[in-house]
Amino acid sequence: MTPLCRVAIVALTFWGCLVTTSFAQGPKGKEFGFGIVIGEPLGVTVKYWTSKENALQGSIGGSYFGAPRVQVDYLWHINAFNSSIVKLIAGPGLGIGFGHEGSGIWYKENGKHDKWYYRPNDGIGVGVRVITGINIIPRNTPVEIFLELGPNIGIAPGFGVALDAGVGIRFYP
Repeated sequence: MTPLCRVAIVALTFWGCLVTTSFAQGPKGKEFGFGIVIGEPLGVTVKYWTSKENALQGSIGGSYFGAPRVQVDYLWHINAFNSSIVKLIAGPGLGIGFGHEGSGIWYKENGKHDKWYYRPNDGIGVGVRVITGINIIPRNTPVEIFLELGPNIGIAPGFGVALDAGVGIRFYP
């Protein structure tokens, strides 16, 4: 068996596990929710629970990193507060910004001076996120409220660091 076939089998097995072991843990036992996020980015958000403690979260909207900006995060929900309502969330993510970037990302250029990270109007920027925050699911409601914060590390077309912060609400139909 070729190495490519082995990788394909492992990837399909992993994907199958994600799809077949879904345990709805959103509000009212639902798996999928959608809503709005205010902050970075400012736009719409979706969430799909893949297990009792894990979920995929995505957002699209306007951003200083590039407008529009699309991002996806893989989250762990940690019961740090010994509560069935409030959970700590943490996880890695990836963001892609399109078009002209605004201000908000800075870095040291060759150790000389602070410089605003800039990308041409038609450029694409890629960044890695590490998100932490709080997830609140009030009892007997189809609503989830969240607050998230973490670094966004620009990796292409150049290196840059910014702080992502957002607050939002999702509805689970």
